Amino acid sequence: MFGTILIANRGEIACRVIRTARRLGIRTVAVHSEADAGAMHVAMADESRLLGPAPARDSYLRIDAIIAAALAAGAEAIHPGYGFLSENAEFAEACAAAGIVFIGPPPAAIRAMGSKSAAKALMEQAGVPLVPGYHGADQSAAILREAADRIGYPLLIKASAGGGGKGMKIVESPADLDGALALAKGEARSAFGDDHVLLERYLTRPRHIEIQVFADSQGNMVHLFERDCSIQRRHQKVVEEAPAPGMDPARRDAMGRAACDAARAIGYVGAGTVEFIAEGDAFHFMEMNTRLQVEHPVTEAITGQDLVEWQLRVAAGQPLPLAQDDLRIAGHAVEVRLYAEDPARDFAPSTGRVEHLRFPAGEHGIRVDTGIRQGDAVTIHYDPMIAKIIAHGPDRAAALARLSRALAGTEIAGTATNLALLRAIASQPEFRAGAVDTGFIARHGAELLAPPAAAPRAALAAAAAFLLAERTSRAAADLADPHSPWAAATAWRMNGDGYQDFHLADGEGVRVLRAHLRPGGFRLDLPDGAADVVQHPGADGALALRLDGRAFAARVLRRDDHLTVFVDGASHALRLADPLAAANTEGPAAGRILAPIPGKVLEVLVSPGDVVARGAVLLVLEAMKVQMRITAPADGTVSAIHCAAGDLVEDGMELVTLG
Repeated sequence: MFGTILIANRGEIACRVIRTARRLGIRTVAVHSEADAGAMHVAMADESRLLGPAPARDSYLRIDAIIAAALAAGAEAIHPGYGFLSENAEFAEACAAAGIVFIGPPPAAIRAMGSKSAAKALMEQAGVPLVPGYHGADQSAAILREAADRIGYPLLIKASAGGGGKGMKIVESPADLDGALALAKGEARSAFGDDHVLLERYLTRPRHIEIQVFADSQGNMVHLFERDCSIQRRHQKVVEEAPAPGMDPARRDAMGRAACDAARAIGYVGAGTVEFIAEGDAFHFMEMNTRLQVEHPVTEAITGQDLVEWQLRVAAGQPLPLAQDDLRIAGHAVEVRLYAEDPARDFAPSTGRVEHLRFPAGEHGIRVDTGIRQGDAVTIHYDPMIAKIIAHGPDRAAALARLSRALAGTEIAGTATNLALLRAIASQPEFRAGAVDTGFIARHGAELLAPPAAAPRAALAAAAAFLLAERTSRAAADLADPHSPWAAATAWRMNGDGYQDFHLADGEGVRVLRAHLRPGGFRLDLPDGAADVVQHPGADGALALRLDGRAFAARVLRRDDHLTVFVDGASHALRLADPLAAANTEGPAAGRILAPIPGKVLEVLVSPGDVVARGAVLLVLEAMKVQMRITAPADGTVSAIHCAAGDLVEDGMELVTLG
């Protein structure tokens, strides 16, 4: 076994590899960009090496710098994680040339499956069923349009060189093809350095099912069963589970054999995933990912195996730990991905400092993989995934029950996230029944992406308790004489009952809460009636309250005038409102085009004086590897442009002004 390995990645996968390496007694070397100097994976490793500036192309994608770091640190092997250089044949070859073991498949296997087009051609020759489509080398506009007409609409454009939803677009009609092709090719070029795309028929209610395969250098190969990854947004996975709901043994065996056959056809060694799309009784080969997958923990949960350990052993020349007949499915596992993104804004990535982060600690059957700690920043430079929360139970119902409890116990503040969406999915009746497909989120969007409900009585009571305690401590600290009557925080009034008013903006409205202090608590006048609130000492910074005869715990965080209240497995955003401030009735001017998220301007397509129609593309913005076309909301004339190609812009910055 290796004595020292370098991990050519960041975030949760780097932390994940370090944990297994530490258990096996292997020394680890982390690499990092300037932006990640204080990151969690750097702190966990035995040693770390700087690669370069924050952009991935100047750090995590620099093969020369990574090889140099490995040689300087005495690393015998490099684990590429997933993403970045994990499926880069040139990187694998550079490792070999430097005398370093690449913990992954041979370069030839990476090349065979690194191009979706070439992989489909190979599978077609092997007789593996494919979705009707075009995966040819000719990328001329005329050939692509001709192929699209032959395939029919709706169709799917996919980047040939990569995955993760980058360079993937659904085209509903011929009129949308040119624009979608331009976006897909732009994203593919930016993410993978290759704008080659393929076209295939877009199935309307498919399931995304993948098979985990593993092979060693002695010719042994197994599959570790399947994962259902159907619930997606922006063609990226949000929920994964193993085994797939409703999978019968005959189909599992057939898909497992097909996956192993595909891997054998390219001389595969190491961990890989063969992805299929299934609809009705048929399944079709989509692609093979020649690396470990983000969702590997659900496979580990149901098999009891550590797949990173398997990778290390295979790369060290050892045989697979188990044969196919030794592998069994034990229970059910579900994984959800917690992202820094705003589902209400079409899942736009979100940036910011994670000011508060708590995961359920010590919950039976719960695993959390993360590379983020409280206080860390989510930046525009890298993927916005914060954590993976994995629940395992003796059956699917038990796993989902544990998942729901874990999500209820997860708290995060400081950046927008999809936590509320994950909670909604976990409790959605069709999901709980196993009725999933790739259109699940879109089909149930009105339910899953509903605007936040008004804060309940418990949240308002917690906010009032927090503000009263804050006022008490502040009043005592502000005065030199604590015995002064002005230091009293009892809301005393000369001619009546003492009370304290709090004006809290909740969504579009303002709630006025009146708290009358009482021994051990207060009486709270709420919009829907008064209630007595009793307060007890809380644990770990939480509030212990009793309201309407019900005891509960809550946590309140304050940033400036903004409060975040965590209670009953949900979070509620409130804001202290000034009752004397004039109402701001002026919204943003209709002609001001603002950046929807922080990002980089790739291209400005208009000039001052241009007359544009509603829907015309004004510029292209890229953030976290996703390209977005910023369009005109109405007919108008471009009166000013406030950015240029290459500029980094903040959320809400004015980009273009229309007259």
